[in-house]
Amino acid sequence: MTLELKGVSRSVGGRMHIHPTTLTLQKGTMNVLLGPTLAGKTSLMRLMAGLDEPTAGRICWEGADVTGLRVQDRRVAMVYQQFINYPAMSVYDNIASPLKLMGLARPEIDRRVRETAEMMQLSPMLGRKPLELSGGQQQRCALARALVKRAGLVLLDEPLANLDYKLREELRVEIPKIFEASGAIFVYATTEPEEALLLGGNTATLWEGRVTQFGPTAQVYRKPADIVTARVFSDPPMNFIKVEKRGRRLSFGQGANLPADGALADLSDGRYLAGFRPNHIALAGHHNGTAVEFDCELSGMEITGSETFLHLQHAGQKWVGLVHGVHRLAHGSRQTVAVDPSFIYLFTEAGQLAAPASYAFAA
Repeated sequence: MTLELKGVSRSVGGRMHIHPTTLTLQKGTMNVLLGPTLAGKTSLMRLMAGLDEPTAGRICWEGADVTGLRVQDRRVAMVYQQFINYPAMSVYDNIASPLKLMGLARPEIDRRVRETAEMMQLSPMLGRKPLELSGGQQQRCALARALVKRAGLVLLDEPLANLDYKLREELRVEIPKIFEASGAIFVYATTEPEEALLLGGNTATLWEGRVTQFGPTAQVYRKPADIVTARVFSDPPMNFIKVEKRGRRLSFGQGANLPADGALADLSDGRYLAGFRPNHIALAGHHNGTAVEFDCELSGMEITGSETFLHLQHAGQKWVGLVHGVHRLAHGSRQTVAVDPSFIYLFTEAGQLAAPASYAFAA
């Protein structure tokens, strides 16, 4: 069982919403669509579901072209960010509603509803109304109604965005288990890199209607193909600085240098962009002796409780650092920050990956 997008694109009023996209999603896989708001995640899902028709290209399900097939004639279920339940109906009847529309016999409906409710930990709540449930239970009810259809393709459009932190954490753990039990193709849209990493499976990074990379989630995170993917798969986005390679040396300017060892030694001499994630920035004195140091100006600071976000200015570049602990530093003060060389990526000036960070090979 596969879902194939073959050169699929969509434009509306002359504006391209989805650029030509080719993807193959396999049976029993979790596939995350990761990108900022308006990156094209929902538009791509609507094409997969059959809610919208592509301007060009074909969509195939198990080898058959379903490009023009109505959504009600496909084995598709979709759950939105604003989860919907029928408030006047019990949880049981909410879950059973799509099966009744399919015209299944009452014993079959009852069996499927109870099996799905058990999987979603809703069995004790079948007689209740949705408004008598917690937010997480209401979302599980909406998910159960999607899963009970035994759809081959389940689309989840930021389904946890409206829940509080504790409920999101609980459902993030549960959803991969649900996915494994169902055997369907799951597609999950999110704006949060951390959520993509927690869900695992495969990730497609999106930016302005383009899929920039698709592959196993950990691989896309550790070895982004280009600067755009690196920015998308980092929260806050990856920091960048110009660097020049000459022989066995990398020069970042202002006296900041590193030896070009390992894979970096084989790179051609020239100019590159070095990138490193915010959580790989450390304050001076909180790193080992091999780190490269940068003199920065502190333009802002946010304390989250156990971590501190540092808003930095270096050589005209705006950086964000995420450091452990609570640090109360003076606004506008000069701060020396450091980055371990093993966390530094190199990209060409055109934005393509030239050398992954060395930690990506060890992970």
